Amino acid sequence: MRIICGVDVAKAWLDAWIEPAGHRRFGNDADGVAALARCREHDADLVVMEASGGIEQPAFLTLWRAGQACALANPRAVRGFARAMGYLEKTDRIDAEMIAGYAAARRLAPTPPPSDDQRRLTALAARMRQVTADLSVQKQRLHGAADPAAHASLVEAIAFFTQQAKALAREIAALVAADPLWHALDQTIRSVKGLADRTVAVLLADLPELGTLSNKAIAKLVGLAPLPNDSGIHHGKRSIRGGRASVRSILFLVADVARKFDPDLTDFRQRLLDQGKPKMVARIALARKLLVRLNAKARETRAALNPA
Repeated sequence: MRIICGVDVAKAWLDAWIEPAGHRRFGNDADGVAALARCREHDADLVVMEASGGIEQPAFLTLWRAGQACALANPRAVRGFARAMGYLEKTDRIDAEMIAGYAAARRLAPTPPPSDDQRRLTALAARMRQVTADLSVQKQRLHGAADPAAHASLVEAIAFFTQQAKALAREIAALVAADPLWHALDQTIRSVKGLADRTVAVLLADLPELGTLSNKAIAKLVGLAPLPNDSGIHHGKRSIRGGRASVRSILFLVADVARKFDPDLTDFRQRLLDQGKPKMVARIALARKLLVRLNAKARETRAALNPA
């Protein structure tokens, strides 16, 4: 039986639960993480923490560097497990215990830490999304700016964000070009007309599994796989849930562009509409078809770089 240490991560604290020691609290700082690493004294096979928007990353990476295998768990799934176990209340101690219980029940495997370049690419891609969103907002405000001073301020802001976007794009391009696999995947993604810099950045940063999973698994990971809602003779409406929102959003956008260059994608969408499918259903199916195509191309690219 594996010994699992569940860790609830907060900005100030790390609450750990491990059998038979029970609950302990550590500071979420260098000393606290070092103390937490001593969970190996209890023969812990795995330390599990929730993916908490990035605040778990320092502890997660430090423990891996110390030789302690770690895994990340979905917070929503852990909370659902806690309710199923009868814990309607929520405390840091209970959360840590439930994380350990969930990991044991699901038999979670270690989550390999990202490389330094992968973490940098993810950070740059996230910043690019922020700058692009800010730039869009400033441009929208410009249309309604009648006052000369306000107009000038918005023009200045647009110039600033445009400059930042270009600088980020250069950094991302240089990072991708320096890595043989990323460079090859970059060319693979761009082979689909309508897909360019922004799509490459999002897919490489937020979907590093591209080309390593089955088509069904990659669609479910992104949140583009309609999930059944059946019970007995009841067959409920299938819908998509969860997944990686940043990847799903960019695929919705570029799939509509790609179909203008690809008759096969255009015909696929039109067949769905002719069958009476709602436009949103057709949009989801088109994005999923594009993802499956990219996944197959990426699989071939990976195989060519690493032949068996």
